[in-house]
Amino acid sequence: MAAAFRGPTGSWTRMKRYPLYGGLEPAEPEAPPPKRASRLQKARRRWAAFQARHERKLLAAGPVLLILAVFGVYLLINPPVKPYTQADINAAVTYALKHRPPEPSRAAVAAEVVRPSVVRVTGYDTDKAPAREDGEGAPKGAQPLGPETDDDAVSVGSGVVIDERGTILTNLHVAASAKRLKVTFSNGSESDAYIVGAQPENDLAVIRPDVLPDDLKPATLISTRGMKPGDEVVAVGFPFGIGPSISAGVVSGLGRSWATDPRAEGGQNLIQFDAAANPGNSGGPLVNRNGEVVG
Repeated sequence: MAAAFRGPTGSWTRMKRYPLYGGLEPAEPEAPPPKRASRLQKARRRWAAFQARHERKLLAAGPVLLILAVFGVYLLINPPVKPYTQADINAAVTYALKHRPPEPSRAAVAAEVVRPSVVRVTGYDTDKAPAREDGEGAPKGAQPLGPETDDDAVSVGSGVVIDERGTILTNLHVAASAKRLKVTFSNGSESDAYIVGAQPENDLAVIRPDVLPDDLKPATLISTRGMKPGDEVVAVGFPFGIGPSISAGVVSGLGRSWATDPRAEGGQNLIQFDAAANPGNSGGPLVNRNGEVVG
């Protein structure tokens, strides 16, 4: 480009006009504005500043805060026990009584007490018998012991062990009805037995086995002096050879007497009761509610 200027002589002179810039260079892109700090970053900066200002206080308060946190967790796991009121106690007692398991019957308790002492007495019509352990030998004319089955039995009754020597009380018509006796104990062990005493007038017999089990448990015998009609009694034995079986009832009468032949003296001071008694129950114990033998 050119420009005209008037000189000292008054004439116009043309002068070359030089550009101020030799050329246009591309402008540099503007830097993006700095990003605004997020809320998390601001919070971190604030916490760092606060920590720097109160570092000693925070170190001192740390254990206290830890203890409070542990105590809070403990309260969440084990909330404080609510004090019980009388209404709560009454409700708990009522619920327990309503939902408690039923108690066993008195007959079941009594039978369980005497059951280990009850034996089955089986009679066989045979002369075969083993040699006795006390050295006295078998009865005269006895043969070596042979196998037998229930089909060979001629009588079946019951008995009860009354002392630690294994003495068994039973009925005489059970013990004397066969040539050979065998007793079966509550644990299933068996032994031959012999009559060692009898009271024919009361139909009672005392027998003793050759071999005693290790867990022999005698029954407890008591007097009938305190009994009265209406008292509960339980009969335990082997009716029809099955058992031990249990039947329960009450005392119907005391001091009864009975004889098969009116001309002969029969049993005296008998207990009359209404519990079921079938063939095979003979010789078995009659017990009270505590399992004590009364007859």
